[in-house]
Amino acid sequence: MRPLTDWPLADRRQLLGIFTDIDDTLTTNGAITPDALQALADLKAAGLRVIPITGRPLGWSEPMACGNLAQGLAPWPVDALVAENGAAAFVPNRAHPDRPPLKIFQQDADTRALNYRRLQAVAQQVLREVPGTRLSQDSAGRETDIAIDHSEFTQLAPDKIASVVGLMQAAGLQASVSSIHINGWIGKHNKRDGARWIVRELFGRTLDFELAQWAFIGDSTNDQLMFTHFAHSVGVANVRHFEAQLKPPPRYITPGLRGAGFTEMAHAIISAKI
Repeated sequence: MRPLTDWPLADRRQLLGIFTDIDDTLTTNGAITPDALQALADLKAAGLRVIPITGRPLGWSEPMACGNLAQGLAPWPVDALVAENGAAAFVPNRAHPDRPPLKIFQQDADTRALNYRRLQAVAQQVLREVPGTRLSQDSAGRETDIAIDHSEFTQLAPDKIASVVGLMQAAGLQASVSSIHINGWIGKHNKRDGARWIVRELFGRTLDFELAQWAFIGDSTNDQLMFTHFAHSVGVANVRHFEAQLKPPPRYITPGLRGAGFTEMAHAIISAKI
């Protein structure tokens, strides 16, 4: 991984948009810091498209995409928010721009209902067969996947994480390990294909035709496909925890951890646009 300062000015100048992971990339200790939130707004003000893409559930993501009037929270300044590892997203309501974003899915309702029952059965199998496992605390908001906590509120040893992944895969699920959760889902979608999907949905374009104009920033092994797919791939400094498992790792790395690293990347892009 090369330092962020090695990122050529010409490459940064041609960017149209940024995909970003959320947990431990945008957020620090579970919350977005003022500097990272301002960086999102600054990227938008500079004319960039900004799309968070996360393994977190729709229910957890809704306040970020839609805001929360009761808590006085405004929506994040982003173009869309892709959740559940590419399965679903919040997108602008074009018919009624004054209303909250719409929730859309890659799978139809019947498929989601069938998969949901199967996923819950696998989750219960994991809890029975791998001692110490617990569902993630955000599980109630999940519509297309399951998540086992390994580092957010429960600590799982590497061998137990591997056992959970193995059980999910043996049951026919896709499985991915983020910095905090082990996610399992049914279907071919993932963060990379979720990025392709949302560019088609929002802009009617093919992401793979304009990869040189998009960047991705992330922090862990569930970002591997994105690090591989995007020539302009960036890791926040805490990605070093997973460096040995990433093949390849991101091309560039920020000096700062988590939200501070995201802010550094945003400033590097914005400075190239001036």
